[in-house]
Amino acid sequence: MAENEEFSFETGAAQSELPKIETQKKQNEICHDDSSHPVKAQTIDELHSLQKKKSSPTTPIKGTQGSFTPISDEQRHKQQLQSISASLASLTRETGPKLVKGDPTRKTQTTKDIPHDHHFAPTINVSDSSLKFTHVLYNLSPAELYEQAIKYEKGSFITETGALATLSGAKTGRSPRDKRVVKDETTADELWWGKGSPNIEMDAETFLVNRERAVDYLNSLDKVFVNDQFLNWDPENRIKVRIVSARAYHSLFMHNMCIRPTPEELENFGTPDFTIYNAGQFPCNRYTHYMTSSTSIDLNLSRKEMVILGTQYAGEMKKGLFGVMHYLMPKREILSLHSGSNMGKDGDVALFFGLSGTGKTTLSTDHNRYLIGDDEHCWSDSGVSNIEGGCYAKCIDLSREKEPDIWNAIKFGTVLENVVFDEHTREVDYTDKSVTENTRASYPIEYIPNAKIPCVGPHPKNVVLLACDAFGVLPPVSKLSLAQTMYHFISGYTALVAGTEEGVKEPQATFSACFGAAFIMLHPTKYAAMLAEKMQKHGATGWLVNTGWSGGRYGSGNRIKLPYTRKIIDAIHSGSLLEANYKKTEVFGLDIPTEIEGVPSEILDPVNTWSDKDAYNDTLLKLAGLFKNNFETFTNYQIGQGNELTQEILAAGPNF
Repeated sequence: MAENEEFSFETGAAQSELPKIETQKKQNEICHDDSSHPVKAQTIDELHSLQKKKSSPTTPIKGTQGSFTPISDEQRHKQQLQSISASLASLTRETGPKLVKGDPTRKTQTTKDIPHDHHFAPTINVSDSSLKFTHVLYNLSPAELYEQAIKYEKGSFITETGALATLSGAKTGRSPRDKRVVKDETTADELWWGKGSPNIEMDAETFLVNRERAVDYLNSLDKVFVNDQFLNWDPENRIKVRIVSARAYHSLFMHNMCIRPTPEELENFGTPDFTIYNAGQFPCNRYTHYMTSSTSIDLNLSRKEMVILGTQYAGEMKKGLFGVMHYLMPKREILSLHSGSNMGKDGDVALFFGLSGTGKTTLSTDHNRYLIGDDEHCWSDSGVSNIEGGCYAKCIDLSREKEPDIWNAIKFGTVLENVVFDEHTREVDYTDKSVTENTRASYPIEYIPNAKIPCVGPHPKNVVLLACDAFGVLPPVSKLSLAQTMYHFISGYTALVAGTEEGVKEPQATFSACFGAAFIMLHPTKYAAMLAEKMQKHGATGWLVNTGWSGGRYGSGNRIKLPYTRKIIDAIHSGSLLEANYKKTEVFGLDIPTEIEGVPSEILDPVNTWSDKDAYNDTLLKLAGLFKNNFETFTNYQIGQGNELTQEILAAGPNF
């Protein structure tokens, strides 16, 4: 990729190096070198005390406003502790625990450092945990978090490339059936409830019971990790989040996944907009109302809080915050999207939607284009912005040849979840599924060489909906009308191939509304209407790209070759596909091009690739029926007054 000054970025100011130390000790002299002032240290401990502690590495943000009212370190320290104490306040107490900054195991942190104005006299409604000091490890650097994890968390190791390998416990993936959202006067009318919805209700009182359990657990610990960070690279619409957790692994994970503030931004951070209490090591009470297991992930949008009990899988935090953005951003007329996004050197932006196995990561990561983000975005009046500060990539069967950027990103600072490695060499075996198939890597986005920093771009020109059609009847590419874009966006179709589960002998259709049903908060039609409005306003074109099978269903046909799909995507990016000649398919009514450079013309219409035309027609009608059955969930839905789906969108689906 050619160098381009506009998109280059600094990783932070270079840290000043310590003066070189002579290894030969001279009698009656202190250590020094010949080129600088002597180092005033007689011992190693004294030398370490002279090493100026730097703040954690930050995500560079251009144009950051830096006019802050100067305050003393002591004042800022006090304000931070007061803010964190307020976050950790129990419902039975007006104030939070007695907080001290720093690791309790450090010799430098002693009781004599604790301010004298703390009193230990017990009062009514005070638990034992409020009588002790809770040490806060605040926005630690990756190096500090490595130390904490390796010292105190069983199962944490450094791999041969420098990544931190760790274990998430019994849960190695999300627990969607254990996720609850408080249904109150506000959310009862705003959120999507009922059939097909991912939102399982709970009441506010039960949330507070679980919050109390989580907070009391965190307060009972000798130390907690606190991250204050941002979501959304759009400076006008970013959200301040605070994550309180018990594990260094969770703190490092969120350090990577959220946007890292500069020291100046931390000084002026103030009260967070949303707080996560991750007490995942501690189970919920299974006999509490609404609980179905010892795991519970609870969202209270009115209180702006999230509670995690009974699962240590870090992805719950990432996706929980994504759900919050799906609620908050539409209120600002900003569309939240479960998509990848990249940008060409001429500033043309594309969005990529797709479920697991469709090629979203592979196709959005393009060495000839800049990566804005791989998973979560916002589309506002000013353009597209990444919600996150990092990437969360699947690692199963990862190889240097297939995914060089992800492979090279797994280095110091990266968290590797549940991977298996050689005990001696610490070389990771990415093909080993003995812990889980859902092995993951979490790393800052600047670890990707062609990342666009800051992670923002202009309005998209192309919206690509990816489907891995294992039935083999969808065309390799179709140009969509706005109504068709809405229909297929709401449908969120792909197909699982036979063999992924025992006993499955034919493709299984999967539908996930908005290509991320597990995370959306409002009804899918709300997001679809916003998408169509923005596409129409800014002249974006919708495309349906099949990365699945051709010439027959899985088992008889062949998967469409990746080089052909790349040629299709290149033609979309360049704009040449808009100039092609099109014809309309039967049943789905899709506009398909008759010719694309570098792609065999005969595969562009799937009927040509099937030798058994009757089998093709039967399979086509079967898939169309699955689409219609799935869409019945949305046809009769009405939000407020008169917001039912229009006949135009229904007509954009299969017609037979």
